[in-house]
Amino acid sequence: MLEKLKQEVYEANMKLPKLDLVTFTWGNVSGIDREKGLFVIKPSGVEYDDMKPEDMVVVDLDGKVVEGDMNPSSDTPTHTYLYNHFPNIGGITHTHSPWGVSFAAAKMDIPAVSTTHADTFYGDIPAAPALTKEQIEEAYELNTGKVIVDEFERRGIDPDAVPAVLVSQHGPFSWGPTPDKSVYNAKVLEVSAEIAYHGLQLTRDEIHVPQYLLDKHYYRKHGANAYYGQNNAKSKSHAEHE
Repeated sequence: MLEKLKQEVYEANMKLPKLDLVTFTWGNVSGIDREKGLFVIKPSGVEYDDMKPEDMVVVDLDGKVVEGDMNPSSDTPTHTYLYNHFPNIGGITHTHSPWGVSFAAAKMDIPAVSTTHADTFYGDIPAAPALTKEQIEEAYELNTGKVIVDEFERRGIDPDAVPAVLVSQHGPFSWGPTPDKSVYNAKVLEVSAEIAYHGLQLTRDEIHVPQYLLDKHYYRKHGANAYYGQNNAKSKSHAEHE
């Protein structure tokens, strides 16, 4: 079942240690088949060196295991909730990457202070509230998904334009159209968090990029007029050729 997606999710998970996004087993990636209403996720607590594609676990959108001999990631209820409420996403990554966790510990958004950030995220990466004692005791991982979705709705943030979040006192979640892209966004979040941290240490000035620069860098890569790279909407027409 979903053998191709299992391979994609396995490969995406294996990128986490290579990109220095996880320590030990502290992270997971999933990917969804929207037509079948099923997603594939890393098994819980399994060392990356020991993992195989066939170890990936298939789960339905009610959070029930459909196929797999191992327990799915303990974060499965969070992934389930996000898939059910953010209909365009095809993959989710969760890490405890240290720069992202630093902002989560401080309950701070990662501010858009550089074009590095603006290339991927159309605005600050929000810090959703820390869970209450009651939320943790009731259904910790499910309520983690709820605080994420609630924060995007409260602020009117488009999850397709800002494909990541921090959960305060916990860590980053990112997503994208594919599992691999969700990992890419997790790495950009981590780099952006490190840049923002150093920038905030170096000056007391306001260091957000201006709106016009945010617009320029984000829309070079996204939307109907994107021209960055080789295969975007206006990649060929933008370039000048003799």
